[in-house]
Amino acid sequence: MATKENPAGSPLESLNMQAVLSMRSSGYYSQRTAGAKHAIDSTISLLRDALTSLPESGVLRFADFGAADGGTSAALWAEIVATVRSQGDTRPIEVLYTDLPSNDFSTLFKTMQGMEGNLSDAYQVNYGNVFVHGCGTGFHRQLMASDSLCLGFSATAMHYVSEKPCEIEGHVHMVGANQVERDMFAQRAADDWEKILLARCAELKKGSRFIVLNFGIDDQGQYLGNTGGHSMFDKFTEHWRMLQKTGTITEKEFKRATFSQHYRTVEEFRAPFDDTQSLVSQAGLRLKSIRTQLTRCPYEHAYRDANGAISRKEFAASLIPTMRSWSETVFSSALVDREQQEAQAIVDQFYQCYEDEIAAAPDGHAMDYIHAIMEIEKT
Repeated sequence: MATKENPAGSPLESLNMQAVLSMRSSGYYSQRTAGAKHAIDSTISLLRDALTSLPESGVLRFADFGAADGGTSAALWAEIVATVRSQGDTRPIEVLYTDLPSNDFSTLFKTMQGMEGNLSDAYQVNYGNVFVHGCGTGFHRQLMASDSLCLGFSATAMHYVSEKPCEIEGHVHMVGANQVERDMFAQRAADDWEKILLARCAELKKGSRFIVLNFGIDDQGQYLGNTGGHSMFDKFTEHWRMLQKTGTITEKEFKRATFSQHYRTVEEFRAPFDDTQSLVSQAGLRLKSIRTQLTRCPYEHAYRDANGAISRKEFAASLIPTMRSWSETVFSSALVDREQQEAQAIVDQFYQCYEDEIAAAPDGHAMDYIHAIMEIEKT
């Protein structure tokens, strides 16, 4: 299979991959991913610290890689722009938001201009000499001129691989794949990580930093939706498999619902930096710090703290949309051979079955986040 990162692929193959990777539009993603915003907000201190390494002259170019509809990082960038201006720096600021061509850029630009969301986050309106741009190209390649980026940021995006190395036979995600399949995803992810880092290195000015907040696996083996209790990806697999067993979907459609993701361990994130002979190290990138962070599911937290004020059904109805906001296109794309209305009905049935299970017995259901947080510098 070829993708947007592989020009040899057919246009249809490329479009199909982009559909699998994209989030739901019209602001759906940021409106239903409070946990992602909480995790992003926790990195503001790192970005503030990175401002100390800004170049002394020239345009200040910042970039948000894999930004989705921009809602989850809007407060962060508003804070960064405000900090720069409060320091008396009046230079032009350019903020480049990057994502796939299928991304919800319309909502992103509306948010930046105060037409949606919190007006205080509309830094393009609240401050002068600030310019916002969009780039509809994947982050596995260089996206701007060399030596032009002053501060890069990416949140919950770079676990996506440029292409699926295989379809997973008995699961929907590499965390449940067999060893052969998992090794294939690991190799694809390692190659992609090198490409991503080399592209960012080319873009960054010397002394500038790249802050990355990415899904991963911590030293306890925890990852998104798998921090005790039920494993979210196991539940996805269970309910998707049930549709296959009842004849609602085919075996081919079951396999197509393979997430184009790889959750790296800390060791995998560190590997290009620890090897002094790697292309990344030779290019001048240095890993200043890396740590893992658990962000508790805000929907499960609210349910527990409500002391009965939130019903089981209400909790399930709040949890499923945050899962659905980023995963639905994977399942709907698996049904590409069907009429849209039929495919949508199957996807709705899939999520409804999962929601019904949570409503019946909520204990152990949550979507906690596990991130690896990295501070990378171009020396």
